[in-house]
Amino acid sequence: MSHDWGYAEDNGPCKWAENFPLANGPRQSPVDIVPGDARCDASLKPLRLQYDPKTSLEILNNGHSFQVAFADDDDSSTLTSGPISGTYRLKQFHFHWGACDDRGSEHTVDGAKYPCELHLVHWNTKYSSFGEAASQPDGLAVVGVFLQIGDNHVGLQKVIDAFAAIKYKGNQTTFMDFNPAILLPKSLDYWTYDGSLTTPPLLESVTWIVCKQPISVSLEQMAKFRSLCFSAKGEDECCMVDNYRPPQPLKGRAVRASFK
Repeated sequence: MSHDWGYAEDNGPCKWAENFPLANGPRQSPVDIVPGDARCDASLKPLRLQYDPKTSLEILNNGHSFQVAFADDDDSSTLTSGPISGTYRLKQFHFHWGACDDRGSEHTVDGAKYPCELHLVHWNTKYSSFGEAASQPDGLAVVGVFLQIGDNHVGLQKVIDAFAAIKYKGNQTTFMDFNPAILLPKSLDYWTYDGSLTTPPLLESVTWIVCKQPISVSLEQMAKFRSLCFSAKGEDECCMVDNYRPPQPLKGRAVRASFK
């Protein structure tokens, strides 16, 4: 099923349920994380993220965000342990951000937003493909990392330097030898809950792992994100901003913490 969707008034999150009924499902994402309500679960294990730069392939503008894609047939870049069992392979990472620095993240913490949120998307290798995994309740695991305004992020700069080649929807270019581990915070303490993709088709197949500690990005770097376009070359330019879904109801789900 293919439907036009986006983040504008006529096709944004408030309209998604018209074509994607799961928008009102029982385990939709993102959510507001209330630290006082998130109980520490001693059974949650530390995250094991092992990434190999050689699995990085390309960077593309898909008209909703930009994403860096990784080899789909290589177990060199994986997520294990934490709240999951088995091995999950890195598929891609992308970001969500706002038009200004007081909004942009999808998850919120006590109702407060960060300017940007990174999502590292992994799929469960017990299934035969990403597509199959995405339709299973335990098929995907996404690590979320908040970005806050602060120091220039040296590791992120290689990504930003590629923006000139992917300004418009449909643009892509090779993006080799990148280790996404440099985008992780020093502390991997996390919150976790059962959720969904935050973009259509909103499949309820995601174990969410949201890092407590943010990473820093400079004002200048954040401005570069906003230089990308939702539009294709030759169309009226439409800046890529506010590409986030608001928090969804928990509907009885528990958010657990790996830390006290």
